[in-house]
Amino acid sequence: MKIGYIGLGNMGGPMCRNLIKGVNHQVVVHDLNAEAVATCVAVGGTAASSLAALAAESDVIFTSLPTPRHVEAVVLGEGGIAAHAKPGTVFIDLSTNAPAMVKRLAAELATRGIAMLDSPVTGGVPRAEAGTIVVMAGGNEAVFEANRALLAAFSGTVVHVGPIGSASVAKLINNMLAFCNAAAAMEGMTMGAMAGIDMKKLFGIITNGSGDSAAIRSLGNRALVGKFEASFALDLAYKDLGLAVELATEHGVPGMIAPQVLNLMRMARGLGLGGEDSSASLKVYEKVMGREVRL
Repeated sequence: MKIGYIGLGNMGGPMCRNLIKGVNHQVVVHDLNAEAVATCVAVGGTAASSLAALAAESDVIFTSLPTPRHVEAVVLGEGGIAAHAKPGTVFIDLSTNAPAMVKRLAAELATRGIAMLDSPVTGGVPRAEAGTIVVMAGGNEAVFEANRALLAAFSGTVVHVGPIGSASVAKLINNMLAFCNAAAAMEGMTMGAMAGIDMKKLFGIITNGSGDSAAIRSLGNRALVGKFEASFALDLAYKDLGLAVELATEHGVPGMIAPQVLNLMRMARGLGLGGEDSSASLKVYEKVMGREVRL
């Protein structure tokens, strides 16, 4: 079997390297960043001569790309997967994608004899590097089972969610909850700072009390100690939450919280913080209140 892997960014790179090390198959890689390609080649991958060549020679193709637009271009573009992959190929998209886009791509690929799984991941860069991320999968269950071992090669948990697009729904909801929890944590910690209480004691009370969450703990490791270099960039978080809000609108679900958090992210991006970590939204509160919020 020959495996193709497209997209070697913060998440895609470590997942691809774990895949290369975890399977006894040739893994052919492609990315616009030559350094990212070289890193994967160094652990046993093979650089593709082109996207079209990768698509034509691979039996299974993974993508891990920033936005639905990027996935669409790689799949349906002139030199992409639909145009060059052979019938019987399996396409697995690890990106955070729009469910409607996933279904459209799957339908188009099916006309060419190519099966698709939408398989977004959750857990962040450290768990991607450790090979312990959670992988969700939507699509035909037989196709999923035939490729479960490949997904397991770079993850700790693999879950078949249901039909095509269902895994993308699960991912968007998961991320929406994470971002909303983080925004609430930012607001609460700003309140504590303005009230003048001991911030370290406040943080300790929350993380050992009913207010505890992965979001507040992540905030404590990053923004609350002044670390804003991107682990998960604000621009990507804004994209993901925007997709979740669109999904809520599609199904008529009232948006009481997520749209407000999206506005918070929009303000942060307006301050030029899009390339910083998603926790940089805290700087909106800091700018409005005129003081830093730190442990």
